[in-house]
Amino acid sequence: MKGVGSMAVITVKKLSKVFKVKVKEKGLKGSLKSIIKPKYNIIKAVKNISFSVDKGEIIAFIGPNGAGKSTSIKMMTGILFPDNGTIDILGLDPSKDRKRLAYSIGCVFGQKEQLWTHLTPYDNFKFFGAIYDIPESIVEKKIEELRELFELEEFINTPVRNLSLGQRIRCEIVASLIHEPKILFLDEPTIGLDPVVKEKIRTLIKRMNKEYKTTVVLTSHDISDIEKLCKRVIIVNKGQIVLDDTMDNLKYHYLNKKIIDVKMKEKVNLDDVEGINILKDKDYNLKLEVDLKKKTISDAINLLNIDNIIDINISNIPLEEIISQIYKDGDK
Repeated sequence: MKGVGSMAVITVKKLSKVFKVKVKEKGLKGSLKSIIKPKYNIIKAVKNISFSVDKGEIIAFIGPNGAGKSTSIKMMTGILFPDNGTIDILGLDPSKDRKRLAYSIGCVFGQKEQLWTHLTPYDNFKFFGAIYDIPESIVEKKIEELRELFELEEFINTPVRNLSLGQRIRCEIVASLIHEPKILFLDEPTIGLDPVVKEKIRTLIKRMNKEYKTTVVLTSHDISDIEKLCKRVIIVNKGQIVLDDTMDNLKYHYLNKKIIDVKMKEKVNLDDVEGINILKDKDYNLKLEVDLKKKTISDAINLLNIDNIIDINISNIPLEEIISQIYKDGDK
């Protein structure tokens, strides 16, 4: 599936990347042999993938750990060079024009800090403005604009080390927007955040995309991030694209089930109820898989009897299971 608009800002064609990993042999002789005549395992991290992304899209680029998504993004941002294939980002080749490209893209990694923790967010933003050779008056105007959009007023002059994780992530995103990038790569932007803060970050990403028409490439293991932000999903596994489709189609075919974990006062028998699969039944704890095509969440809760419920948690099917199902469907 190609981008949905009229102008691609990312075009990837037949992209591949191979890594040579040295094999460690056991024992003293093995260690000496590894030094004198080392052996290598060949790992095909990315295998001949092609796709494009249009201006203003928010796409999910997802997959399990080791699927090849991080390697692909590193090649798109110029950190790694491809072995085969081509990448065009805003008319530039990342492997040849990394410095020029840096002025047009931004990156936020939820697990890695780019801000100086002893500085305030404001001082960090000024620093990033200087790195990108932006005149001070323009940087000040941009900081003011983003301070309002991302609601930073209460902590913009507080050292980053004293901020909560949610506040820091907001500042990380703002820092990546100081130079007005046309494309923003977001890697697990809501990881480790509580549900309320996650929703806040998602709202801000949507507002940013609407205000600045910034193209966003999102990686996340949180299905809720993908559901609420993206209209298109690219799923990679074992170095290959296994699905490139709209979020609506993914929801219809693969997100039609929910998991309910419930603790009850009294046991309930749901063994033969259509649309409900019992995953675990131990003491007064029950774990159910609800097929939303046959039963609604309300139906399931009514069967459990709301007065009988002590605690309840409703979640999506894990991403790994969705990918596994996609593979099963492909083999039919």
